[in-house]
Amino acid sequence: MTQTRECVVLPALFLTVALLGGVRVGADLRLHPPPLLALTLGLLLTAALARSGVVNPASLMNDRRTALENVSGLIVLLSLYGASAQVFNLVTPDAGLLHGIFGTFFFVQLLTTFASVRDRRDMLRGLVVLLGSAFVLRFIVLESLYAPEGGSLKRVLTALAQAGTLGTLTYQANAPATGYLAFTALLLYVLGLFLLYDGRGQTPGALVASEGSRHPAIQPSPTN
Repeated sequence: MTQTRECVVLPALFLTVALLGGVRVGADLRLHPPPLLALTLGLLLTAALARSGVVNPASLMNDRRTALENVSGLIVLLSLYGASAQVFNLVTPDAGLLHGIFGTFFFVQLLTTFASVRDRRDMLRGLVVLLGSAFVLRFIVLESLYAPEGGSLKRVLTALAQAGTLGTLTYQANAPATGYLAFTALLLYVLGLFLLYDGRGQTPGALVASEGSRHPAIQPSPTN
């Protein structure tokens, strides 16, 4: 893991995701801060990422690294958490019954993942499927269904859904630009998760930690 990737590339990617996750484009441009639900889901996801080996917090912050290196590792972890929270803020409807339905589903899914998934590849594969499905449901299905310029069939279906749920199944449609920004944010987030791995079986800082842990006394003596 190069210093450039740890100090610049990863924080930049995750901070960009954290910014894009709150952008909503409609009649005006607004920033939607992450609700408590998104912060909780982000914490669960970060813990699941650490448990499955996608990120290794102990290698990013340990007593074998300098104070500046530990600060760099802390920035990576905090930016990862912020991006994880904003990803759920992005793919979850902002309010109403749908907000609760999506949030409950994500919460149960993450608890199951945390308890059962130990492998890095399985974690990444499952997360891509989860976020991809949520993106399709929100920014393709719901946006099409609740679009103001939709046809008569869409308006009838929307009215029936609202009547069947006593008006609790509401959704505020956004401009198409929000979907493109969301797609970009999800791609950057997944890219950042892959870059946390250095390709040699180590997450950032793990190679330094493993080399520093070798004590001279246990090194094999040179043969004569």
